[in-house]
Amino acid sequence: MTRSLRKLYAVLFMALLLGLGIWSLGGLGSFQRTAQMSLLDGKLAKAAETHYDAQFPIKRLGTNLWAALDFKLFNEGRPGVVLGREQWLFSDEEFKPVAGSEQFEAENLALIRGVRDTLKQHGVQLVLAIIPAKARLYPEYIGEQTPASLHADLYNQFHAKARQAGVFAPDLLGPLQAAKAQGQVFLRTDTHWTPLGAEVVARHLAEAVARQTLLSGTPQQFVTEAKAATPYKGDLTNFLPLDPLFSHLLPAPDSLQQRTTRPARAQDQADSDDALFADNEIPVALIGTSYSANPHWNFLGALQQALRSDVVNYAEDGHGPLLPMLKYLQTDAFKTSAPQVLVWEFPERYLPMKNDLSAFDPQWIAQLKQTRTANQDMALSSNRTQH
Repeated sequence: MTRSLRKLYAVLFMALLLGLGIWSLGGLGSFQRTAQMSLLDGKLAKAAETHYDAQFPIKRLGTNLWAALDFKLFNEGRPGVVLGREQWLFSDEEFKPVAGSEQFEAENLALIRGVRDTLKQHGVQLVLAIIPAKARLYPEYIGEQTPASLHADLYNQFHAKARQAGVFAPDLLGPLQAAKAQGQVFLRTDTHWTPLGAEVVARHLAEAVARQTLLSGTPQQFVTEAKAATPYKGDLTNFLPLDPLFSHLLPAPDSLQQRTTRPARAQDQADSDDALFADNEIPVALIGTSYSANPHWNFLGALQQALRSDVVNYAEDGHGPLLPMLKYLQTDAFKTSAPQVLVWEFPERYLPMKNDLSAFDPQWIAQLKQTRTANQDMALSSNRTQH
């Protein structure tokens, strides 16, 4: 290599570095300093460094390129998503095996019974709403990767064991399967159900509650209004980091028609609420996951309209079904104004998962688990269907 050619390479390399440096400075334009970021303690420098690293163009280019290769060549996404047919995406929690699942299932089922008994001591009727997995409802869109044997009959076994333990758990699989003829009950690119799926479950739960005459009080009227359908990018697309360079490869957005529910007559509802809560009586409480907490699906509103009753929502996003329930049992709201009926929304895939219970008193947790009797062992059978 001649001396002049080496100089040319050096100049080109320096120009490349300079160009990348100038390009990367654009990411700092979106950095926003907060009052907590101090220059003296290093928090400002750390925050700026983190923001700069996240916005660094070469990192984004590499991430997008690698994701595109995985997606197009191997039909794979990042851990968290399973690619199905016809642009359907599934949570890998519905597919992957779980180490120690037998123990976690037994512990979680024991806690469910302990919750049921604790509620019963306060005069509260538990209604366990076991939500079938999306992969169970739409097996026709599962691709090359199939659910592990752990999930083969998980819903039926969960439902059967809950009923054997005396937990009131209406079957929701059949109604949701039947409702597929009306429209999608789960979103194609999202973990969650559609407003239609939420409405079907709410209506079926209300019918089961009415048959058992679990709810008393003056019926209330609610009205649900649907907005115009809009494109919706599901949460499972977050595991396909193709934006912005290869966004055209992403599955097409879902079409989401959000619904809102309100009292039929606001003044009548206000008068009814004043009378209802004057003696601290709560008709229905709802606890669960983002299926209940996220207003996009309108499960709270659908439940209010189907039950013809006000519903207080204690569901939380991102904590699973067990932790919000255990937190609720320790609140003053439960101890001083327990509801008549508590609907516990519980997706089936959470049953074999380990829960971090470190925030709770270990002795109290142990007492909840010990409420089961020897002849009512709630552990799931290990004789699972093999695939």
